[in-house]
Amino acid sequence: MKPDILCIGLDFGTDSVRAVLVNAITGEEKSSSVAEYPRWKAGLYCDPSRSQYRQHPLDYIESMERAVKECLADAEPGAADHVASISATTTGSTPVAVDNNGTPLALLPQFAENPNAMFFLWKDHTSIKEADEINHTKSEIDYLKYSGGIYSSEWFWAKLLNVLRNDYEVRAQCFTWVEHCDWMPFLLTGQTDARKLKRNVCAAGHKALWAAEHGGFPSASYLRSVDPLLEIYAGRMDPDVYTADGAAGCLSEEWAQRLGLSASVKVGIGAIDAHVGALGAQIEPGYLTRIIGTSTCDMLVVPKAQFGNKFVRGICGQVNGSIIPGMVGLEAGQSAFGDVYAWFRELLLWPVRQAGTAISNESAAEIENTLLRKLDEAAAAIVTNDNSALAIDWFNGRRTPDANFLVKAAIAQLNIGTTAPEIYASLVEATCFGAKRIVERLVEEGVEVKGIIGVGGIARKSPYVMQMMADVLGMPIRVSRSSQICAAGAAMLAATIAGIYRNVQEAMQAMGAGFDKTYEPNATKADLLNRRYKKYITLCKMAEKNL
Repeated sequence: MKPDILCIGLDFGTDSVRAVLVNAITGEEKSSSVAEYPRWKAGLYCDPSRSQYRQHPLDYIESMERAVKECLADAEPGAADHVASISATTTGSTPVAVDNNGTPLALLPQFAENPNAMFFLWKDHTSIKEADEINHTKSEIDYLKYSGGIYSSEWFWAKLLNVLRNDYEVRAQCFTWVEHCDWMPFLLTGQTDARKLKRNVCAAGHKALWAAEHGGFPSASYLRSVDPLLEIYAGRMDPDVYTADGAAGCLSEEWAQRLGLSASVKVGIGAIDAHVGALGAQIEPGYLTRIIGTSTCDMLVVPKAQFGNKFVRGICGQVNGSIIPGMVGLEAGQSAFGDVYAWFRELLLWPVRQAGTAISNESAAEIENTLLRKLDEAAAAIVTNDNSALAIDWFNGRRTPDANFLVKAAIAQLNIGTTAPEIYASLVEATCFGAKRIVERLVEEGVEVKGIIGVGGIARKSPYVMQMMADVLGMPIRVSRSSQICAAGAAMLAATIAGIYRNVQEAMQAMGAGFDKTYEPNATKADLLNRRYKKYITLCKMAEKNL
């Protein structure tokens, strides 16, 4: 094997796309580039008051092209000639309406400014009503059992039904509904027939009710019982789905020219970022991989023979091969984690922003950049007791266990002497309690959790948060050395489809960055935290019932 075989991993995040150029033999990152989505950054097509979050396909196209070109330009001369493959991962469920050519409707002139013709970002919660109807539709086949028994407003079918009901023009032109992670390989390989689009098992199983046991996607009769508007889409969904260690094809001549690469470069099947990030974090059976950012996605793999016939209630799905082929991939997560801390920061910054010229721009920026770090330091010095402030982490509703995006957050046990660091400490504790609920549910359902792998910005930058999580969970947390685990995971998949490795496990072992820190739980805090956790559960029940 030549030491200069290169792969490109693309990670389409919420705000930007990152491209990494990686040595497929050693895993060494040769260069990287980040390109923000300009329309998204400008706040276009979104309405936070309605939980409407849409992204224009041109943001993805333009930013990807810019990121790949910059990445190659920053590498050694001639690097483009050694690129063997490229794989992409995206947020999910982030679907879009396409015509029969597979073109997102927003790329057609008549829909260019229509948010309903754009990608519905994962955190778009405009489909709560539709998700509720799916949850209450009776069927001889239990289509929900592989999705934890509850369908989410963040997912595929609820979002499709919402747009079909609310936009006749989009409904008239929508041939099928496609996940972002499936559309990127379709685009890069130059495909023009939506019927031939290759859907990945990760998104299909976790977001779209696909399962081999019931013949693929939901039947026409089931979709008709949810709403007749959905029925025709059953016949446009190929029951065959693919794992991300396979190729979708090669770069089209157009995209090879646009990216400065060879048309022989293989393009991988897509997958959702958290699942691919678990590969980048070198997930292993029994270790819950927590991808911690504005929200969390929690991934776990169990060998299929060991998992048996379990059905885990209230999680975001269990799908064979969704992370590692031959293993059952389980997904859970919290709809707000870093978002909770960001909310509190913005609350405290309100007077600073209102002060105008009284505070210089430089001083305001310094306060904003250091506030959470200072809160971390102050909160770490607080001696918490049974009567300290207590919070619920449902600022964006609840993802798992038991999805419910109507529930709200709360802060209790405040008094006139409660300080900002004490409130912040309660918020950090609440997000960690939310993590404990997920671990408890998995264990209650017979799934072993041996330890935690932490990845993402918070895992790397906040020792206070990570130590609190280790203390609350009562188990060690290993922190991945990689700061770009989703892009790194995509590069591992790219190396696999290029034939450099026989399987994903070999790619993870050879290309993984390893771990640079382990947080051990402090046993002296266990009793207090267990008592506070019980009070947290009581407060959650009260809030869900009465608020």
